[in-house]
Amino acid sequence: MNAKDKSMSINQGSANAQPSGDRPLPLTGVRVLDLGHVFQGPYATFMMAMAGAEVIKIEPPRGDMSRKRGRDGDYPFRALNGCKRGIVLNLKTERGRELLLQLAGAADVLVENFAPAVMPRLGLGSDIFMKANPRLIYASASGFGSTGPYAEKLALDLTIQAMSGMMSTTGEKGGRPLKAGVPVADFMSGAHLYGAVVTALFERERTGRGRVLEVSMLEALFATLLPSAGHVYASNSVPQRTGNRHVADSYVPFDTFEASDGWVAIVCATDEHWLNLTEAMGRTDLRDDPALRVLHGRIERIEALTDEIGAWAARHTRDQITELCQKYHVPSAPLRNVNEVLDDPHLRARGFLTDHVTEAGTVALPNSPMRYQGSGMRALHSPPLLGEHTDAVLAELCGLGQAEIADLHRDGVI
Repeated sequence: MNAKDKSMSINQGSANAQPSGDRPLPLTGVRVLDLGHVFQGPYATFMMAMAGAEVIKIEPPRGDMSRKRGRDGDYPFRALNGCKRGIVLNLKTERGRELLLQLAGAADVLVENFAPAVMPRLGLGSDIFMKANPRLIYASASGFGSTGPYAEKLALDLTIQAMSGMMSTTGEKGGRPLKAGVPVADFMSGAHLYGAVVTALFERERTGRGRVLEVSMLEALFATLLPSAGHVYASNSVPQRTGNRHVADSYVPFDTFEASDGWVAIVCATDEHWLNLTEAMGRTDLRDDPALRVLHGRIERIEALTDEIGAWAARHTRDQITELCQKYHVPSAPLRNVNEVLDDPHLRARGFLTDHVTEAGTVALPNSPMRYQGSGMRALHSPPLLGEHTDAVLAELCGLGQAEIADLHRDGVI
């Protein structure tokens, strides 16, 4: 990313689809120090920025490692760091640590997603920040939390998916366990981190006191296990992988089916859905079979029903199937690839996805999924260049003059 990117145009899409209003966004006036890196922390602070907060992204001299990754380039960085100011601080220097504490004195929130030992090892434990600013919300996210026997284990999205039990439930029946195709642990924990910060800010409005809070990636994923855990307690057995079917066959059908031009998902969550599906399929014989009118009967014949629905789906396109299911009120959706999602007309009509012209080409970037009635959506602008706002932020919040800032550059502090 370079200065040329900053001047390139942004197409905000359908103007009449944007929420409008003069009311300030709810986090206007909140200042956030963002020490987050890669996905988890930056996602939480991005949503804070899009809710109106002033977010100052603090990077080491080498920059956030997501600035340049492998085959996905810098797209994740662009998508998670728009509408932030960016500074460089070398926290391995004493002066860099002093400046971070000084910045924290003028901030409302500090977010970091390092391993629990990193900040204390630098002499920057949460207690140091709370002494400097008792109103501060110090928010920490890690793989397993700061306590317990796993606290110091290395954690990445894949290892958390493995430890959480999620991977044991994912994959075809009799096949190997599989991870989710996307980093769910990073982003679910990032969403929990956002919620924890906003909750703590609400408390501070009442009490005037800040607090330290933490989010564990492992714990953030636990809620996804609820159907599987229910199966454990109900049947006293370990759930087996079921592919795209429901883990306990609580819904039949609950699966994906191959159409003539792709795949579709079809779910019958109620007996009424099943009867509606038989109408969509034109199968009066299935509709009139009394054994199939109740879930238990469909479970007994799940393999035969799966074959029947599969044969029907194969004779139709994805659009034909989803249109028929919508007509007869059956939950259904096409399985879309990433390109189709990036071009989705609904997401563009709502202003969630907007085209941004960069040196590498035009990319669709997301806004926040949260909307606030009475306030317009914050226009998304490019993430900061590495250290772009360092001098301005240190002058503004730490009162440093040009000569001292020049010395800091010379000494490798910034």
